[in-house]
Amino acid sequence: MDWTRAAEPLLTAFSIAFTQPTFQRVMVLILGAIMSMRHRTVTGLLRAAGGLAKGHWSDYHRVLSLRVWSNWPLGRVLASLILELVPPDQPVVIPVDDTNPQHKGPHVYGKGRHHDAIRSTHSHMVWVWGHKWVVLAINVQFPFASRPWALPVLCALYRPAELNKKEGRRHKTPIDLAMGLVATLLHWFPEKTFIVVGDGGYASHKLARFCRRHRRHVTLVSRFHGDARLYAAPPTKRKQAGRPSKRGRKLPTPAQVVAKAKRRRFTVPWYGGQTRRVELVWGEGYWYKAGEDLVPLRWVFVHDLSGTHRDEYFYTTDTTLPPDQIVGFFTGRWSIEVTFQEVRQHLGFTTPRNWCRKSVLRTAPCLLGLFSLVALIFHRLWQRNHVAPRRDPWYAKKEVTFSDAIAAVRRLCWSEVLIKPWNHGGVTKLPRPLRLTLLDQLCRAA
Repeated sequence: MDWTRAAEPLLTAFSIAFTQPTFQRVMVLILGAIMSMRHRTVTGLLRAAGGLAKGHWSDYHRVLSLRVWSNWPLGRVLASLILELVPPDQPVVIPVDDTNPQHKGPHVYGKGRHHDAIRSTHSHMVWVWGHKWVVLAINVQFPFASRPWALPVLCALYRPAELNKKEGRRHKTPIDLAMGLVATLLHWFPEKTFIVVGDGGYASHKLARFCRRHRRHVTLVSRFHGDARLYAAPPTKRKQAGRPSKRGRKLPTPAQVVAKAKRRRFTVPWYGGQTRRVELVWGEGYWYKAGEDLVPLRWVFVHDLSGTHRDEYFYTTDTTLPPDQIVGFFTGRWSIEVTFQEVRQHLGFTTPRNWCRKSVLRTAPCLLGLFSLVALIFHRLWQRNHVAPRRDPWYAKKEVTFSDAIAAVRRLCWSEVLIKPWNHGGVTKLPRPLRLTLLDQLCRAA
């Protein structure tokens, strides 16, 4: 299949993880996943690929359920391609979060009962049956977008404690899985500096200790609490015999400091690639947990002067990081939430119906990686042709969104893969405006 110069170098880079026959079938599945507008089941992908799916349909099912290949080499190749777009003199911002696609069924591997943070409120808790995926992404600032795009590169399935016990595996919490994903990225790219950004679920003392231990390469930025107990550094001299103290005197809580401190005004990067005037108060201290080491940190209190957002506390393990940068790094975390929404809406992240172990562990990571692949292909198209978003008289888009990106890639598939082989005289005789209109309609209704 000819994917032109924009897509072919990216796709062939992933061939290292497959044999040649399997890779040919993977290419068909990728094309079907891009072209499909409905469920991302294997049969749905084959239906979208049409006549390009050579051989028996069961061979494509076996790509996910039986063939020998691993997600890790694919993740490394994808991370290398994405890191080429990050300026070498800037730290790499890697948001980490989890998402819970609903997946019911009596025999579905790895399913569990998970809290749905999107549909829950402070007074009502919503639970779903399905999978919990811990996802690590890389923020990339594209020239066609005002906010960074979070491109997923690695993910891990959280398995319930009962399943881990049954399979003889040590139980790992989402924090443990996030630490493993970050450690993998550090091992692959030791020359890079990373900023891990996590929501309140990842404001963990354990994760903070991990980032502090590898502080030359990684820094953590996350939410904090106004009533957190902080301490001064432990005394260097012992006043009496016995075990030396692990902590110094108790410091005022961040909320107590904010109540008395004078607030300073800053203009900081905000959600959606905008800026916002805020009032900041910050301080430093040591975070202590019984039986564990002290973690030095800098905390920041944020008050939005426009009143649209509630007051928040953030912290970082890098005590030299300016307070306005801490806020900017955390607000950039919202891009991964947008990615989860786009993957569900445009790539059918919740529609696969795999149930066996290998298929479950492969399908969701591949769909998340497909989001990054589509963004990379569109970026190359933008550099070559400056593809503009669709503009209608009644709806003027200010910038490119993922729907524009996948529509442009679908158009590429239609013009270079699906129509070009049958580019007979009847098609070439059509007027150029009619051919362009036909492609526009096909790429949005494939």
